[in-house]
Amino acid sequence: MYWNKAYECMDRGRLEALQTERLIHTVQRVYYNVPFYRDRMQRSGLQPEDIQSLDDLKKLPFTTKQDLRDNYPYGMFAVPLSEIVRIHASSGTTGKPTVVGYTRQDIQVWSELMARALTSGGTQKDSVIQIAYGYGLFTGGLGFHYGAERIGASVIPISGGNTKRQIMLMEDFGTTVLACTPSYALHIAETMKEMGIKRENLKLKYGIFGAEPWTEAMRREIEEKLGITAIDIYGLSEVIGPGVASECQYRSGLHIFEDHFIPEIIDPKTGKTLPPGSTGELVFTTLTKEGLPVIRYRTRDITSLDYEPCACGRTHVRMSKVIGRTDDMLIIRGVNVFPSQIETILMEIGETEPHYLLVVDRVDNLDSLEVWVEVSDKLFSDEVRRLEDLNRKIANEIHSLLGLTVKVRLVGPKTIERSEGKAKRVLDRRKL
Repeated sequence: MYWNKAYECMDRGRLEALQTERLIHTVQRVYYNVPFYRDRMQRSGLQPEDIQSLDDLKKLPFTTKQDLRDNYPYGMFAVPLSEIVRIHASSGTTGKPTVVGYTRQDIQVWSELMARALTSGGTQKDSVIQIAYGYGLFTGGLGFHYGAERIGASVIPISGGNTKRQIMLMEDFGTTVLACTPSYALHIAETMKEMGIKRENLKLKYGIFGAEPWTEAMRREIEEKLGITAIDIYGLSEVIGPGVASECQYRSGLHIFEDHFIPEIIDPKTGKTLPPGSTGELVFTTLTKEGLPVIRYRTRDITSLDYEPCACGRTHVRMSKVIGRTDDMLIIRGVNVFPSQIETILMEIGETEPHYLLVVDRVDNLDSLEVWVEVSDKLFSDEVRRLEDLNRKIANEIHSLLGLTVKVRLVGPKTIERSEGKAKRVLDRRKL
């Protein structure tokens, strides 16, 4: 199922020739239009004409989220504000937000890429898609909206929250595709159960989920509870928003739309480019962005790239599911811990609810990790020995995988705060 087969199935030679042409043009544009990039390149002894091939990409300096914040609000724009028709911003936990601007052409490209992503995930002209991502400064809601309208699907722009109303409209409007974060999909399933609404009451077929890392075990949980096929989508505001990459029906990695983005995998510590198949930090260079082009943007997302052909016929490289972020990674007594690793263990054990929280603290100058895990009403009220056995089992599995001794705390239903957007998985109480 393709939206734009000519580009999605372009042979590698033609694709790389297109990337090279667009890269050369992009480097010239940022050099002459963005003082930040001109200064960085000059300090590195680079001129635009030094970039003539894809191999030359590694000569260019990286861009970070902090660079965007340091140039708040419009310092990274490559066009006058009069040419910017849309401004989005990502909320930061500290300091100023990251501001992104779109020209009219950028919006067209974004709509095209989202149409590709949604089509590959099962959305068609006769689909009814319920968009439960937030609308507003967050890029999720409007990104999905424009892509779905480009396809010609019927859009329910409900945004996030008001879960019972979400479910009522799904039932009444005959929603066939749900778009939201995976954690919110599970919350919807949980609320349906409380309301006594069975999955058979809905016409849901597909779910397009992203904006946070999620495991294969979590995918199976969503599919079982909602009776759907769950598709992963990837994007970030600084690069364009959702629609940078998406799974096809084979679900063997997310196809990155390489005619618009060049991906790299680097060692997050050294910044060195890693060979194909290596796991490391994902870096993007935009090739067609007018308003806010970015060069070698460090995403902080940990993944790998597979250049082998996909059974679907698409030729674009596939990224594996993001396993975590370098800035979400916890270092506990010298051990690297990603929340997704804990999630995988819990889902495989299968005796808990899909809600957990990693509580990090420092006692007597030593880091400690406590894993809070929700259990069902029935299990929580069960005999103490059974709870003790489950507690021990979880702690042993974590120790087996990570070599780390942790404290496990089983808590009752609804103890852990729910989110209508990205799930909060870590509570760090250390004063670092």
